Amino acid sequence: MQLLASLVLLALLKARPASAAVKEYTLDVVNAPIAPDGFNRSAFGILANGTFPGPLLIANKGDTVKVTFNNKLTDQSMRMSTSIDFDGVLSNTASVYDEGSPFVTQCPFGPNTSYTYSNGEQSGSAWYHSQLGLQYADGLRGVFIIYDPDDPLKHLYDVDDESTIWSVADWWHSTSTVSLIAYNLTQMIPIQDSGLFNGVGRYVGGPAIPYAVHTVTKGTRYRFRLINISVRWQVFVSIDNHTMTVIEVDGTPTQPLETNILSIMPGARYSLVVTANQAVDNYWINAIPADPSDPSKAHQNPVFDATLSRGILRYAGAPDAEPSAPMTQGPEGADANLLQEHELRPLIPIPPPEPDYILNFTTSMPVNETVWLLNGTQYRSPKVPTLIKISNGASSAADFNKSENTFIFLRNKTVEINFSPDPANELHAFHLHGNRFWVIKSNESDIVNTVNPPIRDVAAKGNGGTILRFRTDKPGPWFFHCHIFWHFWAGLGAVMVSDPEGIRQQVKPGETWDGLCPAYDALPAIEQ
Repeated sequence: MQLLASLVLLALLKARPASAAVKEYTLDVVNAPIAPDGFNRSAFGILANGTFPGPLLIANKGDTVKVTFNNKLTDQSMRMSTSIDFDGVLSNTASVYDEGSPFVTQCPFGPNTSYTYSNGEQSGSAWYHSQLGLQYADGLRGVFIIYDPDDPLKHLYDVDDESTIWSVADWWHSTSTVSLIAYNLTQMIPIQDSGLFNGVGRYVGGPAIPYAVHTVTKGTRYRFRLINISVRWQVFVSIDNHTMTVIEVDGTPTQPLETNILSIMPGARYSLVVTANQAVDNYWINAIPADPSDPSKAHQNPVFDATLSRGILRYAGAPDAEPSAPMTQGPEGADANLLQEHELRPLIPIPPPEPDYILNFTTSMPVNETVWLLNGTQYRSPKVPTLIKISNGASSAADFNKSENTFIFLRNKTVEINFSPDPANELHAFHLHGNRFWVIKSNESDIVNTVNPPIRDVAAKGNGGTILRFRTDKPGPWFFHCHIFWHFWAGLGAVMVSDPEGIRQQVKPGETWDGLCPAYDALPAIEQ
């Protein structure tokens, strides 16, 4: 039955409709002005086509998507090279080198050069961002939606298009390089200056930038695709007087589950069906950022007020005005029906196989917030990417430096990652590149589900403990790291290598990829 279920899932992900096409996008990575909350930074942002969020990428299930990024960065006060990751896109083994993980699957590419990523073939809500250092904090992040024309849940909604995409994000008035200096000096992660909904926000003492507005028609059902493109903070999302029905998590269709408030971690995605069934009026969309471990830390930055992070749901016919209701943080106490991850069920349940490997993981911060360890090791990027080392014969953990935190598995096996509870109550958002995993045990519950657990690619890990399982059926080196990028930068990551021999046989990169590392190594340090 497990094999049959796996084949069903494979068919869902890989089926290529007759209408499949090749969709091509070209994005220029540039330094451009950006003031999403009205604050003009002294240095420009790092943006795709000069916008934040970056241009929306759209495809249909089965399409091949080719995205060319032209690096036109010139500001030497920030990182000038780049490398792009597509979160939620299930990379094919043959194109694992297009997966975008710097120093795992490829080297970054520098100024005045270009690189084309090729991906697609599944459906769901995904996004893209720079994976190099903390660069995406400067704005290089955007949404990538792959629609399924035959979505089995389409009877639940009437509208699902470009207008129903919601992004939530954090924003800093300082550049990532300046923030990083402050991080090292204070040994504390800098607190954001504002929270953004669909690229717009406010800060204390700043201008009253108009909030992003989504207009709905009374009686219509909308599928809102919610993506947290934050660098650090989880976000609590709700809509005054409305309920939300979850039908997708991280690209996996789910059985409908109703809620009125949910927490979304950095990198995670949900599809929410909302029916416009209230009186014609304006309603607050609450998008309240919260520090994953300690909400009181927000007071470390006097210009940040989480309550200012929100948008407006406006019914057609309502006045062009902000809601008259007070700004709140959403339903609380007995009124709150907070989404519980462990209650999510895939639309097509797939029982996870019993594990062939069990990894017992701990996270720790032995010194201060600038050092994070996964199983006692601080991950540090190697000079030679993991994929190149494997291509040159590396086949065991002994072939890699300890700081590369690399784990080797045979093909078509099941790996269980068992996170012990964190006594420090520090919450993390662990993400696996190129794959999805079963969440056997969610952080917020003691329930262990080996029958129909959630399937996703981002999961919270904290004081409750978390158990994940994934299959090694796609040869490749896959990054596994905390998507709170300050934690990732501080070393909270590892590389999961599936089938080294299969990688050597199946992964056949071309000339452009082959030239990335020599070109990057030849760059002056200021351009890397």
